Parts: sequence; C-alpha cells; structure tokens
Amino acid sequence: MTKKIIGILILISSYTLSAQQLTALSYSGGQLSTGGSMFKVDSPGSKRGLSYDEIKGTPYLDKTFSPARFIISDKMNAETAPARYNAYSDNIEFLKGDEVLALLPENPFTRVEFTDTKQVLVKLNIDDDLKGYFFEIASGKNSLYKKVKAKFNDFVPAPNSYATDKPANFNILPPTYYIKTEKGFIKRPNNKKEIIEQFPEKKEALNSFLKENKIRFDKEEDLKKLVNFLNQ
Repeated sequence: MTKKIIGILILISSYTLSAQQLTALSYSGGQLSTGGSMFKVDSPGSKRGLSYDEIKGTPYLDKTFSPARFIISDKMNAETAPARYNAYSDNIEFLKGDEVLALLPENPFTRVEFTDTKQVLVKLNIDDDLKGYFFEIASGKNSLYKKVKAKFNDFVPAPNSYATDKPANFNILPPTYYIKTEKGFIKRPNNKKEIIEQFPEKKEALNSFLKENKIRFDKEEDLKKLVNFLNQ
C-alpha cells in the first residue's frame, strides 16, 4: 500500500466489506473544516489493499474536482471548494489544500451547486429507505430529481485453471427519477396514470401534452419537459 493515500480507500481481504473511520467534514464557525468521521470500506487485519484507482470502473460520474458552492439556506453566504460526487458512498468529496475530505451525513448543507457544470445536488429525505443526494434536473412548484448509484462488484476467483479471475469493479447503474409535487413524491414515474392522479385538474391538458410530445418516462429530457409543463 502506498504511503500517500488520496481519497477513500477500499481495503479488500478475502473480498469482504466492513465500515471504519476516516477524516471528514463538519460545519463549524461559518467555514468548511475537518472533524468527525466518515466511512471507508475495510477488512480488519488486511495487509493487502486496493485503492479506488486500482479497481476497474469508477464510483464517480466525473473524477475531476470542480468548483462548487455548499449552501445551507443563504446563497450569499455559501461556502466554496472544489468538489465531486461519489455515487458509491453517496457522498460529496471536496479538496481542502491537498487533502480529500467528505461531507458528514448529518452536515447542514442542503444544496451543492457546481458552478462550471451547472449541476446541482440536493439532500433529500424521501422516505426511510430513500435519502441522500439527488441531482436536481428541474425546479419550481414541481421538481424533478435524479438518483445515481454506483455498484461495487466483488472480486470473483476463477473456478478452475481454464478460466480467469473477475477483478473487482464499479459500474454506474441506470438513474432513477422522482417528481416532487405539493402532494408528495411520484417515485419512478412510468405511466401517465400516475401523473394524472396527482394532477386531476390538468387531466385533459396532460393527456394532450403527453400524446403530442410522445413523452417517454425513461428519458430524462422528456421528464424535464413534463415537469416544466406542470409548472406552467
């Protein structure tokens, strides 16, 4: 294992996973500061380890740290730091000097806005099993959010001498979409009936819009058009 570790390490022994601690971010005195803990995936007692860079694939949609604003409620007093989103740990990592840190789950920042890419991550608590960071695709009276997850696939040894090992790898799963309305969330919308049930007063207009625009519920741009229409 190298002496200089950048980011979160995944240590694999017998290729089982468990949680331990690593330095992370807390909010104190109006500035981003170190303190508290976050998790790294680890197997106790292992002398053999793999860093993220040594695992095939990536848990990041973009490994580059981009300028970002960390917002609690007042954009005028937002904190700034280069940041990126880890879709495996559902965490936002940022740079403080040469050190890579990450937001604590209980951090007070409700939004992280990437100023170059214009992407926005919002911390939501949809239900007990569905919480964390979601990409904001459209906002207003009704909003569209996207959840992106990365899956870690364990190392699989070759079953015999004629086969080859399957290395540990990450893969980004297809995104899942959620529409927030005044009545609550429409989870994974997949048909017009779900939409019309939330907006019975727009039934006729919605039927015409969905038909004329040939809206597909598995396409982000179509869902964005739909939410923008609902906000008119």
